[in-house]
Order: sequence, then structure tokens, then C-alpha cells
Amino acid sequence: MSAELANLLGILAILLDLGIRIAALIIVPRDRKPTAAMAWLLAIFLIPFIGIILFLLIGNVKLSKRRRDRQVEIDRILDEHVDELQPADAASWPTWFQTAVEQNRRLGALPAVAGDSARLIGDYEASIEAMAADIDTARRYVHVEFYIVGLDDTTKGFFAAMERAVQRGVTVRVLLDQVASKRVTVSEATFAELDRIGVQWHFLLPLKFFSNRYERPDLRNHRKLVVVDGRVAYTGSQNLIDRSYDSPKNLKRGLKWQELVVRTTGPVVRTIDAVFQSDWYAEVDERIDDEHAIAEPVDDVAASAVASDAGTVAASDALVCQVVPSGPAYPTENNLRLFLSLVASAQERVIITSPYFVPDEAMIYAITSAKLRGLDVQLFVSELGDQGSVWHAQRSYYGTLLEAGVRIWLYPAPYILHAKHLSIDDDVAVIGSSNMDIRSFNLNFEISLMVRGASFVADMRAVEQGYRDIGRELTLEEWKKEPLSATFLDGVARLTSALQ
Repeated sequence: MSAELANLLGILAILLDLGIRIAALIIVPRDRKPTAAMAWLLAIFLIPFIGIILFLLIGNVKLSKRRRDRQVEIDRILDEHVDELQPADAASWPTWFQTAVEQNRRLGALPAVAGDSARLIGDYEASIEAMAADIDTARRYVHVEFYIVGLDDTTKGFFAAMERAVQRGVTVRVLLDQVASKRVTVSEATFAELDRIGVQWHFLLPLKFFSNRYERPDLRNHRKLVVVDGRVAYTGSQNLIDRSYDSPKNLKRGLKWQELVVRTTGPVVRTIDAVFQSDWYAEVDERIDDEHAIAEPVDDVAASAVASDAGTVAASDALVCQVVPSGPAYPTENNLRLFLSLVASAQERVIITSPYFVPDEAMIYAITSAKLRGLDVQLFVSELGDQGSVWHAQRSYYGTLLEAGVRIWLYPAPYILHAKHLSIDDDVAVIGSSNMDIRSFNLNFEISLMVRGASFVADMRAVEQGYRDIGRELTLEEWKKEPLSATFLDGVARLTSALQ
């Protein structure tokens, strides 16, 4: 190769590199949070080829235009039928709660409804038994949607209940996340059993790399819900699988997941079902519009079988509930806005439980500002982490929180505190599938249930006290003794967590 050609190729390489960097500076920050844009730019500048490939694969945080247009259509349909749900009378609500409800309605298209009942279930097996018992009362339809579904000794009763329902002529529909459910060791047996018992089942957001329906591969449906005949519904943090997730690694470490699920009756069930029907329509292209709630009292015998269990809290009645769906099909982070509104509105206390606590800057400011206003602010997290990078990113916030006066409680090993809930003052709480992290805010489909009612919050306070009794408090003095090597890893993980 001549010297002139080598020089020319060198100049072209420099110009190409410069062009890529200039293009990145123009393209990457567009419609992206500064922290995420900076993380992507660093990746592209430091590891150009890998950074560019990753950005092309997972740089778009939203679903395709087709899927987003479908969500707009779904919201329009929900809005047209909102009167059937009889929205709650807001006249007696404080102004801040009225505005929070209005925000949620505009973002997620679902109203707040009154006259609901809710029961918290913190016992892992008891919650699955209660769901199965309610499925055994189904006469028209059962809707099941989970991030992870696995057939094992813990869930076989649930599968048997679905089979009995199908045999009675009940329509059973099941949605499950493809990537998450395929990763578990019992996946093949699970899919075979769903086929055998005759339920209608589909993957949510299946990977379609060579299709006109391609979506970013790490956008996942993280919702968990069960609806029976429009009369009773469940949602919360728990997946449909053994509490070890049937993982050899978890079994070797002795890890067990601790969850919190809510069983609801009343008008709110229709709104939870609306989320399932929306997902079914978006994924299967089939409208479920011929099934309505059965207008008769709920037979609560199913839940009474587990009501005396230590992990089950007594039911709260006459509640106001609002379902807030969120995810990459929406133009904004519905769940993040919900959390920010509540934390900013709190007057006495803010108590957060999240297994993966990697908030954005706005959430950190809201939490620390609540403490500066003199509120009691507490955070419950796990002492152990099951995902190394997320656990280190979470730890990177502990110093800031502790220095602001936030109390941090660590749930002990070998348990992973996977429950996801937020409570403020004495009368409002949120429970659902959403973590307090950037992935749940931007990349995952989630479902959150906001509840107003002193009795329900009192029940949640009892759950929180249980966390304190079994766990321990992390102090600022203890945290300052953390080795530099650990805090270095925390900082690196925090930086990479912004790649979204």
C-alpha cells in the first residue's frame, strides 16, 4: 500500500470518527433525559463500535409507532366507556388528591372508583392458593397475566384450577412475557401444560427480529394480575412461580422471594380487567368486548380459607381505587409521575418498599425534599441483591439518602424483598408491579393501584412493621465504613443504569 493511500485512509478514518461523534451529539440527546444522553454519549465515545451497535439495538425507549397508535386507540375506547365504571365522587377529597386522580386519568385513561374492598396477602403460597380458589368459582372467564409463569410444585394447584375452569366451559386467557418465562428451567413443561389444559395463551412482546412487528428486545411486560368474572382481581409484585424461581443459582444460595399481593373486589376489578383486555387487544388483535362483570355479590369464601394465615391482612372496605397502567407505549412515565405527585403531596410520612431502587434525579430530589420538609421518610430494601449491577446501582444512592436523614431498612438474607409499594400519611398507598427504578419507569409495562382509605393504609403499616421486626436499620455511620472498592462498583453501576 502506498504512503499516499495509507494517508488517505487515515484521513477518512479520522473524518468518519469525527462524523460519528458529531452525529451522536446531535441524535442522542434528542427527547432524552440528560443523564441517559450523557451515558450513551460516553459509551459511544469510549467504545465506539460496541456503543453504536447497542444504541441502534436498544437506544429507542418507546415501542413502534404501530404499537403506540394502538395504545392511543385503546385509551380512546376506555374513555368512551368510562361512564360505565361510575367514577367516584371527588367532592370530599382534598385538592391534592383530586389533582393526582385527574393526572392519572389523563395519563392512563382510567378513573378512580369508590366502594372497593382490598385484602393484602404477604404469604407467598397463600396468595397462589387464594387465586386458585377464586378461579374455581369462575363461571364465565378468567384472565391471567404475569411477567413469569412456571409450572412447579408451588403453582400446580393454580394450573389445576385453570384446567377445571376450562372443563366447565369457562374461557381462560393467559398472557406471559416471552423472554422472562423462557429463561426459567421449567419453561418447556409450562408451555406444554398450557397447551394440554386448553387455555388461550400468548406471549407478550415476543421477539420478532426479522418482522415488520420488530420491537426493542429488552422492552418487557412486567405486569402481574388475575381477574375472575370481573368480580375479583389480584395484582402486586408476585410472579406465578416458586419463590426460588426454580433457579439452581437461587437454590444454591438459599434465596427466597418475599412478595405482597392485593386481592380486590368492587368496581376497581373492571379497571384492572381493562388493562388485561388492552394488552390482549394490543398483542393478539382481538377485542374482548362481550364479557362484562357479573352483577352479583362476590362470594368471599375463597379468600376466607387463607384469611387466618399470618401473611394475610384483614380486608379493608369502602375504598377509593385507581389503576394506573404505564409503559413504553405511553408518551410519558405514568408511574413515575404518580410517585412524584404522592411524595410531593405528603404531609407527615413517606414509606417506600422497592426491591430495585434506582430512581432518576427527580425522584431523589422529591424524596430528600420530603425529608427536608420534616417528614418521616423510610425506605425498605433487601440486604442481599439477586442482580449484581442493579444492586450496586441501588447502593450508590444510600449515602445521599442517609445524609438527608432518610431511614433505610434492610430485609435479611436469604430473602429478597420483592414487594413494591408506597404509602404516604395515613390514607393513601400504591401497590403494584412497578419497581422504583429507571427500567420500570421507562422500559417495562407496569400496573399500579392507588388506594385511598385509612383502613387499607393501616393494613400496609402492619406489613411495614413486619419488615422492621425482621430486618435491621442501616445507619450513616455504618455506611461510611464501606470499602472504597464497593463504592467504586456502586458508582460504575449507577452510570451504566442510565443506559436506557
